[in-house]
Amino acid sequence: MTEISVTELQLRIKSGEKLLLVDVREPYEHEESDIGGINIPVTELPFRIEELKTPEPCDIVLYCQSGNRSILAQKLLAMQFNITNTMNLKGGMKAWIEENQT
Repeated sequence: MTEISVTELQLRIKSGEKLLLVDVREPYEHEESDIGGINIPVTELPFRIEELKTPEPCDIVLYCQSGNRSILAQKLLAMQFNITNTMNLKGGMKAWIEENQT
């Protein structure tokens, strides 16, 4: 499973690279802290696969609070839907917030 660091993700966003950011946390968590993208809780992912289809191929960056749910989402997408162009944000929102406080 591929991971991406907060720093690498920030660089790719700043460069204008096309990425699909998917927050797999619950809506209330998404409202508290959001780095962009769409909010599809991991439990709803199998029912909302269509939302992951983009007009042109791009990497899908999955994130949650700490990285655990997004790893589960990554495995689910690979095993059940053969979607393999995913990356897990290492450390999740905790790492993102920590890195952006300095």
